[in-house]
Amino acid sequence: MTTAGLETEVARLVWAQRYRHGGSAEPDIAATWRRVANALAQAEPSGREDWAARFYRLLEGFRFLPGGRVLAGAGTPRRVTLLNCFVMGGIEDSIPGIFRALQEGAVTMQQGGGVGYDFSTLRPRGLPASIAGNIASGPVSFMAVWDAMCATIQSTGARRGAMMATLRCDHPDIEAFIAAKRQQGVLSHFNLSVLVTDAFMRAAAEGAPWKLTFPAAPPYRVSREVNAAELWDKLMLASFNSGEPGVLFIDQINRMNNLHYCERISAVNPCGEVPLPHYGGCDLGSLNLTTFIRAPFSPAARLDTAALMEAVPVAVRMLDNVLDVTHFPLPAQAEEVRAKRRAGLGITGLADALVMLGLDYGAEAARHWASGVMREICHAAYRASIALAAEKGTFPAFARDAYLAGPFIRALPEDVRDAIARFGIRNSHLLAIAPTGTISLLAGNVSSGIEPVFAAEADRAILGALGTPQHVTVTDHAVRLWRQERGGGLPPAFVTAETLPVQAHLGMQAALQPHVDQSIAKTINLPATCGFVDFAGTFRAAYELGLKGCTVFRPRVVNGVLSARG
Repeated sequence: MTTAGLETEVARLVWAQRYRHGGSAEPDIAATWRRVANALAQAEPSGREDWAARFYRLLEGFRFLPGGRVLAGAGTPRRVTLLNCFVMGGIEDSIPGIFRALQEGAVTMQQGGGVGYDFSTLRPRGLPASIAGNIASGPVSFMAVWDAMCATIQSTGARRGAMMATLRCDHPDIEAFIAAKRQQGVLSHFNLSVLVTDAFMRAAAEGAPWKLTFPAAPPYRVSREVNAAELWDKLMLASFNSGEPGVLFIDQINRMNNLHYCERISAVNPCGEVPLPHYGGCDLGSLNLTTFIRAPFSPAARLDTAALMEAVPVAVRMLDNVLDVTHFPLPAQAEEVRAKRRAGLGITGLADALVMLGLDYGAEAARHWASGVMREICHAAYRASIALAAEKGTFPAFARDAYLAGPFIRALPEDVRDAIARFGIRNSHLLAIAPTGTISLLAGNVSSGIEPVFAAEADRAILGALGTPQHVTVTDHAVRLWRQERGGGLPPAFVTAETLPVQAHLGMQAALQPHVDQSIAKTINLPATCGFVDFAGTFRAAYELGLKGCTVFRPRVVNGVLSARG
């Protein structure tokens, strides 16, 4: 084993624990890139060696970071999925239906995929459960069964189990769902999000009555009224105290869905950046912006736009090929994913790139720059997918006029829309910004996704092969580069997440969302001193900015995987 190409201890550890395959058969990170490039090139009908070489050149130097499942599984004999996560099928409101859904989740997680579920289809606690006269225990009680399953499936291995549970804001058990994680350690394998509608946001603002209804047929229909503002306060207080639930603005998600004409979305993947229909999957990869910055920390610092634009079509082709070479845990997933061919090209290293350019993350100039970069990536990705459609065919669910009527598509440049009308498009969606935690560590601890830098130095817990944590000290990528050049200190534009105002976090997410057809994983960091009114106002501001979801973090005394030093 050699460490060529891996400049930090954490990168070497992550590669050895997560992504290296075959021991001596994969002696360095270059061999990992070669394995992945060759595997994805197998989807090409011709010129595979040439495409493998082009894929390798994009992977080399961490310019493009495919999702962790791709790095770990592509080109190996392991029977694993290359897709990061799935939203599972609807949960039928019966014991057989519930346990069929549980089994599907277990199979999917066992083969490497995280899972998301909407539990809104399950009848509330106290309702008659069947003709046998049993009483329903409610969706939260069944979530505990999923949590135990996840703990068992993931009991040995380096990956934490990842699950998302959603519940509609008008479900009669919404208050129990909101309070479900009040005690630390309960439902620890779940992220929770409430599906919040426009109608609820209006009712909460007005303090109007809000009807909670389960749509079972009479005589078992449940309906009661609560005060919408009081329910909103309960949701906000739970998030204020425990960090969950998050909020998904579900009407905005469906309104902006490119496939508005053939699907309705009620759940997202565990990190929230990909809203999906039943059995949909996440096909993720991120362009590492730091690798496209030239002359960093100098007056001549700039983004190599030409190199970035050359990278986008190759990255899109790689993600499209993932859909053809991956194994799917369930036939329904293969059918759904390949019918729509969603891809999720994103960015990582944004905050470090800004530091290298001398731009303060919280400044308007930084938001303007980031928005412009994401707009160019978006348009290049759509043009690449149109070219792929001309070469390989459109996604099977493509309906030209209905697709062109979507609000995101209507906002694209005229030449892009005209090309879609003429040639179609290969992928129904193309953009998503993921958290990129582990792959960003592999790339030298570049800042994750579009998040601000957490700290110049931090203690990081990395799960080992048997699931036990190993603690390492990590230095932010931009800080490390600066110190290599200057011998110490911090770059002038360096800021950390906790020092930024709320407006900086929300503003960056809002600046990029118009150029992302799916969603953005972003945590809005608030200081521990933040009061409840300001905390709740952050969610309202996110809604008014047209964001698709909101996750807010306020420091509490809990065990985590990351802690700042100094």
